[in-house]
Amino acid sequence: MQPSTRSILHVDMDAFYASVEQRDNPDLKGLPVVVGGGTNRGVVAAASYEARKFGVRSAMPMAEAIRRCDHLVRVPPRMSHYKEASLQIFAIFREFTPLVEGLSLDEAFLDVTASVKLFGAPETIATDIKQRILEATRLTASVGVAQNKLVAKIASDLDKPDGLAIVTPDLYREKLDPLPVSVIPGIGRETLKRLGEIRVSTVRDLRCAADRDLEPVFGRFTQQNRDRASGIDDRPVVPSREEKSISAEETFDQDLSKPGDMNRELLRLSDRTAARLRKAALAAGSVQIKIRRADFTTCTRQRSINPPANGTDQIYAVARELLDTWLGGNPGARVRLLGVGGGKLARAAQPDLFADDAADSTSAIDETVDEIREKFGSLSLGRAKTLRR
Repeated sequence: MQPSTRSILHVDMDAFYASVEQRDNPDLKGLPVVVGGGTNRGVVAAASYEARKFGVRSAMPMAEAIRRCDHLVRVPPRMSHYKEASLQIFAIFREFTPLVEGLSLDEAFLDVTASVKLFGAPETIATDIKQRILEATRLTASVGVAQNKLVAKIASDLDKPDGLAIVTPDLYREKLDPLPVSVIPGIGRETLKRLGEIRVSTVRDLRCAADRDLEPVFGRFTQQNRDRASGIDDRPVVPSREEKSISAEETFDQDLSKPGDMNRELLRLSDRTAARLRKAALAAGSVQIKIRRADFTTCTRQRSINPPANGTDQIYAVARELLDTWLGGNPGARVRLLGVGGGKLARAAQPDLFADDAADSTSAIDETVDEIREKFGSLSLGRAKTLRR
């Protein structure tokens, strides 16, 4: 059992990307806004609450979103603006506690157990954080307050938008039991389908189901999932989390069928991934490519590299070799999406003073490109080979 004295907040910004766009452009207020790719082949990154009334959700294909709402307003993502707002928000979190576990730009767990004596009851802290965020960013947040991370995360979604929900252990059955079983972390589409076959659709159904029914679905994780349905969770708030991978991917307006076009896009994605690695002062010990065919079949290929690297040419060389090998086994394939990622991340090593001139020259070029993009924007400079005809 988790310690009964813990006080955990889960703070989740309301429709974050879309809210930033509506804040910055008053003409968008009250309209069904989605942030995402500018083509019908992309996906929705965020949807305003006005868009959600039509059933539009994040991660939904843009074409489906438009079918549901024919007057949808599409806005291209502006990541630098979202990151700027996120930095302000996380700075506010750290005014109340150093134990902040970021899950994304707009979402975090806070352990305020030791902050109660200084700032008041957990619900008071939650209220103050909401107000500070509103004053600093003109954005609203929803907060869940509980004794563990699981229940706090569920609670933050109970009263959206601009909500505050407090769920204490004596309220677990009242608040959790009626909820769909999908609120339990780790229960995805396939598991939901199998649970439906044994008539488990709510948290209460999962909590009360017999082991003989659940074990074919969860195996050795049966008790863990029953504990979650009972509101039991002893995971600590981890204030620093190392990135496991850095990647870039893109869905194309038209399927790619020519290897030359695929290689051009692969270089562009390798460049974006390598730039992100360098900005984080990391190097990749493995390179992975992601390929989604026109029929939505998705494949991945990966290869380790030693020593770890973050140069564009180095990342691209491995990515292209992986793609060429895949194409050799899939001649004539049409590709809908490509992605390039770096894994097995390590801190980037200092430049080798005795490295050969070619390697040193490549590093200098990457460094110069990074400086120009930092000053003039990510689209200010690109490789000639990545230009579309």
